[in-house]
Amino acid sequence: MVIMKKKILIVVGTRPNFIKVTQFKKVVEKYPRLEIKIVHTSQHYSDEMSNLFFKELNLQPDYFLEVSPQLSTVSQMAKIMEELEKLIKNTYFPDLIMVVGDVNSTLAGSLVANKMNIPLAHLESGLRSFDNTMPEEHNRVLTDKLSNYFFVTEEDAIINLKKELVKEEKIFFVGNTMIDTLVAYQNQIEQSSILKDLNLTSKRYFLFTLHRPNNVDSKEGLEKIVELFTSLHQNFSDNNIQLVFPIHPRTKNNFIKFNLLEKLTSITSLIITSPQSYLNFQKLIKHALVVITDSGGVQEETTYLKIPCITLRPGTERPVTLWEGSNIILPFETKIVLEYLTHIMKTNNQSSKVPALWDGKATERVVEILNKIL
Repeated sequence: MVIMKKKILIVVGTRPNFIKVTQFKKVVEKYPRLEIKIVHTSQHYSDEMSNLFFKELNLQPDYFLEVSPQLSTVSQMAKIMEELEKLIKNTYFPDLIMVVGDVNSTLAGSLVANKMNIPLAHLESGLRSFDNTMPEEHNRVLTDKLSNYFFVTEEDAIINLKKELVKEEKIFFVGNTMIDTLVAYQNQIEQSSILKDLNLTSKRYFLFTLHRPNNVDSKEGLEKIVELFTSLHQNFSDNNIQLVFPIHPRTKNNFIKFNLLEKLTSITSLIITSPQSYLNFQKLIKHALVVITDSGGVQEETTYLKIPCITLRPGTERPVTLWEGSNIILPFETKIVLEYLTHIMKTNNQSSKVPALWDGKATERVVEILNKIL
């Protein structure tokens, strides 16, 4: 007897997306009725880094849209929609499309699903920063307006969706699939040689990720970064604390553009590296004394690993990392950051817990629900 499989197409476009879907093909093998294919929109900037992520995480997309990352945001989204429609019409027509997170590929995939009358599921649904200056916030809200099924990582997301009049029976609290990858690759992460390569000692460095436009796209923002690093060097280098900064390509280009790179590189306790692979970066997080970031996913990873995290943003779409996790929101003011770091150094403790269902089994819950839906 031939089983007619129900087809699911997962749309991803950026490295944070990749990390959230690494376990789906493995889990779906337990479900003979289901078939999962992954399409990569090519939204993210570096093919080299993307390919490294695929190799490390044993994740091979089934389809590539080959959309140029050099296009403007509008042109890129239009091209993703055009190429995704062609794929669906000519090659693979799914019974359900699942989009991930809050990037431009997420919204583009959602619009295609809506216009082609294909049921849409949103993985990591319901998160809200309530900051309309963030492009991702519009992507989140609009994607949820178009979705039929809502997979959420934390209870605050359920509250947000109910306020937006989403029916309760369409909301599924499944946990965090990003943590599934962290759990699955724990051994490989620990085997990374990055600490040795950078001559770092565990718990003797601060780790930084800074790439948000309001922090790095203006001369004033970059000068604040230089001021912060300079102050941290002056206050902590006597304690042999190093500052580790895997620099985003756009951030580096802006430092060059505004003639500030030389000032940055002159800070002797600052180690500037190229963007790191997934395994290397998770090793850096795990052994950091504190992580200072403006990223979204890093807040979740530090929470799971119980590493103190300072988020330099006005707010967060992941409030569970504040209420239960190791994250704190601070304004980007050197004096305030310095005071908090000094407090951490003195107290040397950080009480936090891992949020509910962040247990490495979220993907299994998602696939089980999809099996019932389809």
